[in-house]
Amino acid sequence: MRTIPETIKQLLIVNILFFIGSGFLGDIANDLLALHYFKNDRFIFTQFLTHMFMHGNFYHILFNMFALWMFGSPLVQMWGSKKFLFFYFSAGFGAAALQLLVYHLEIQSVYYALEVNNFTFNSFKQILIEGSYNTSILQFVDEESINSAYSAYNSSLVGASGAIYGVLVAFAFSFPNSELMLLFPPIPIKAKFLVPGLILMDLFFGFSSFSLGPIAHFAHVGGALTGFIMVWYWKRNQFNNNRWN
Repeated sequence: MRTIPETIKQLLIVNILFFIGSGFLGDIANDLLALHYFKNDRFIFTQFLTHMFMHGNFYHILFNMFALWMFGSPLVQMWGSKKFLFFYFSAGFGAAALQLLVYHLEIQSVYYALEVNNFTFNSFKQILIEGSYNTSILQFVDEESINSAYSAYNSSLVGASGAIYGVLVAFAFSFPNSELMLLFPPIPIKAKFLVPGLILMDLFFGFSSFSLGPIAHFAHVGGALTGFIMVWYWKRNQFNNNRWN
């Protein structure tokens, strides 16, 4: 732990404490701290921040915290704590915003299809809440779209992955030729190739019907996009680290 920058160490500790605490609180922690769709009754604005410290299981937090330590540490050493924290949370907010936008578009596309056939929002909201509907609705919209809308409305977004993707992009942008060792297969690959490859995979799974599990792929893309815009802007405008001291 002595070799870990203090800022990274503090983020690791807070994430671990949240993970342990949420294990005791169960559904209460999920309702209050996970990020819900903004028209859902469980949505609280502070969830934009708190969801970054929540994780679904041990492996979720393990991989995120490992990536935070591995890729975040050199950025803290290069930028300093204040600049890194500003970047980290901004990437997390950007990730959440894009994922919620995708959820909103999924829900609105179904609602508009039903609205032209005289469905009110209240009746549509019952479909979103209960997940049940009259089969006559299927003549206006397909079942897969209804199920996607239901899942989006009742989603609970957790994890630091969006912010981590921003960190990955910043690392690849700053150290493009750093060689990283893959686990499967165990071969080295430069950061400038690995990180774009990960983002392309998220785009593929986000737009396709294939899935690796309950993963918010567009949150990853949103964090990466926010991170890229920030580091590109800072480099273009020659932002000096002294302003963050």
